[in-house]
This record gives sequence, structure tokens and C-alpha cells, in this order.
Amino acid sequence: MRYDVHTHHYPAAYFELVERSGGDFSFGTDPSGQTIIRYRGSRFFGVTAPMTDAALRLTDMDRVGIDVAILSLSTPNVFFAEGPAQAPVARMVNDAYAELIGAHPDRFKGFASIPMDDPDAAVRELHRAIDVLKLHGVILLSNIRGRALTDPAYRPFFEEADRMELCILLHPMLPASAEAFRDFVLGPLVGFPFDTSLAVARMCFSGMLRELPNIRWIVAHAGGAIPYLAERLDNGYRDFAEDRLHIEDLPSTYLKRLYYDTVTFSPHVLRLLRDWAGVEHMAMGSDYPHKLGDITRAVTTIEELDVSAAERERTFSGTARAILNNA
Repeated sequence: MRYDVHTHHYPAAYFELVERSGGDFSFGTDPSGQTIIRYRGSRFFGVTAPMTDAALRLTDMDRVGIDVAILSLSTPNVFFAEGPAQAPVARMVNDAYAELIGAHPDRFKGFASIPMDDPDAAVRELHRAIDVLKLHGVILLSNIRGRALTDPAYRPFFEEADRMELCILLHPMLPASAEAFRDFVLGPLVGFPFDTSLAVARMCFSGMLRELPNIRWIVAHAGGAIPYLAERLDNGYRDFAEDRLHIEDLPSTYLKRLYYDTVTFSPHVLRLLRDWAGVEHMAMGSDYPHKLGDITRAVTTIEELDVSAAERERTFSGTARAILNNA
């Protein structure tokens, strides 16, 4: 079995809502004529047909041998809307996911979107998505409209997530100060792994990972730079008193308890990730159907790793099946 834990689906109505919302997000075309979404004038991502067409997705899944896709709504998720306006968007998306999963129960699962800036609605939608719609976890962004996930406003949600042993895919958003990433599509190329690394390091040093150990985090894009920076973060704990205020062990102790997708397609990075975190903390992802994703290499880079058959199977499906809700 092969599970893809990082793959994105957008109900057609979602793009219509983003376009009508105005604000920081706008639609345009790139030099090739592809429809793109811009964030404050910078290219954010290009719109492709399989983003809304499940039949095209299934064709590509069959071509490369992916059995199950865990669908999620990528950036900007529901956070193009403000406060209470996020909840109806989340309900629409989650209902659309439940309907699609119902039509293809052996092929699709889904991560719910959550209206984080409406705290009461966030907890309500969490329970509706997991308990009623039977979705399989949640997707959150590395920052919520510029606000860190460690903000006290989000604490009630994460306490409930911890109680539920919730699986959360942590997906990047552009950094709150995005101006430096405007040129050369640097937002997705550099800003995304930067903001992922910042979010995870902040959650670690703040004590959030220690205090809420039951959340099953999947960190996107092979953890950003976290595996590469882990020893440097450990040195921060050794060297700086403020980095020891909220945690009792080296940061790597907490970071190795997280899960990491394989959206890098680099055998060198995957070997580093395997040696550092272990295959029991790796799960295959493709980032399909975005341009920086690759549904074919998602499979072939794992097939070509010099690991045992059991380790390969753990990465392809074992980790996902062990940590998903309602699996």
C-alpha cells in the first residue's frame, strides 16, 4: 500500500471565494498563460486542472501506484478570510472532502481545515470534522495571518487536539514579513521551508511540544530545515539560559518525536532524514498537483533508497496508518 500524506485538493467554490475576497490575494496569469494566485503582488501558486478534478487525480495515482491520497487544502487555507468569516469556508471545504471521500472511500482520506481565528468555532469544527464527518486529521499553516501557532489564543484548540491525539499536517505559509521573498518565486522556494523551521523551533523552545506530546505532527517538506539545524538548536539549549526555560531536554529529543513527509525528492535529504529521525517517523508525500510537487518522484525516490523492504513499506504506508485519525 502507498499513502500520500501531502497532496492538495480544492473545491471549485473555494477559488471563487478567494477571488471575491479581495485583500492580500489576487488572481492573474504568468508569462506562460497559467492562472496564478498572487499574495501582496508576489506569485503564490499556479492553478492546475487536477486541483479540482478528482478523475485526473485518480488517473495519476493509478499511473504511479499510489493507493490512498490524504487530501488537504493548501495555503492560504481558510485564512484569506478574517475571524468569523473563516468558519463557513472551513465547513464548505470539509463537507466537500467528506462527499468526495464518500464517493471514493478506498482512494481518498482528508485533513480538515479549521477556522483558527474564531476559537469557539475552531473547536466545534474540529469535533464536527473528526467525530461526524470522520475526516482523518487537520491541516494547519506555519503562521495564521502572521500570528504564531504558539499564540495563547490558539491554546484551547491545541489542548483539545492533544486530548484527541490529533494528527496535524503542518504546512508552510509565507513568512509574516514576506517582502524579502518577492523575487524569483522565493516565497515557495525559500520562504516556505524558512517559516516551517521557524514555527517548529518556536513550538519546541516555548514548551508546546513538551506540554502537548500527544499531537501527531507531520511536518511538511521533510521538516523544512529542521533536520539540518537540529544540532544547532541543541547547541542553543546548551548555550542560552532562555532556551532552557520551557523544556527539560535537548530540542532534538522533542523534534525526533514528530513525523516528517518526504516532499523533497532528494535521496541525499531523505537519507539524512532517515538517519536522524528514523523511517518510523517518515511518511510519503508528493505535494501534487503543485508545480514544486512531483507525484512520480514521490514514489521513485523512496523505491530507490538503500533501505530494507520493511523500512520502505513503513515510509510508503505504515507511518500514515499508525498516526491518522479514523484510519
